[in-house]
Amino acid sequence: MITGLVCITPAAGVVQGWAAVLMGILSGSIPWFTMMVVHKRSRLLQKVDDTMAVLHTHAIAGSLGGILSGLFAEPRLCKLFYGTSGEYMGLFYGLQMGEARTGFKQLWIQIYGILFVVAINIIMTSLVCIVVGLIVPLRMSDEDLEIGDEAAHGEEAYAIWGQGEKENSTKYGVGQIEMA
Repeated sequence: MITGLVCITPAAGVVQGWAAVLMGILSGSIPWFTMMVVHKRSRLLQKVDDTMAVLHTHAIAGSLGGILSGLFAEPRLCKLFYGTSGEYMGLFYGLQMGEARTGFKQLWIQIYGILFVVAINIIMTSLVCIVVGLIVPLRMSDEDLEIGDEAAHGEEAYAIWGQGEKENSTKYGVGQIEMA
């Protein structure tokens, strides 16, 4: 559901219903494939801590929506949306109407937009991490990582060791959490 919303957002108002349905099907399938197959086979992606699959649900689905908008944007809907005629249309309509140049132009605009968003995200995230890193450490110590949530929050995330029993994995006594 999230990937469908992320995918259709760039196309809102400029694609026909059939294209929106096709985009929904693709937005459920392609991000799932990248998450369940590509992510597990890629050494680089295995090193990324993406517990919530944000890369797949937002970056992949959003890029897919941008590219599909560049393919499926309908000229009449673009005229209603942008107020100009013949200036904006998806590649498939451009090829059908003998306006391939206009269709390729729209597809390039979509790809350029995707690259711009990626660049802005890299720059801004890096700046935020640098500033935060000057104030507090961005990574826990290896010792605290081994302990897990109890070291950071003073409690376990999931107590599933039995009937309410907790695994005694803390290096601290009760109520004695070391603050850095």
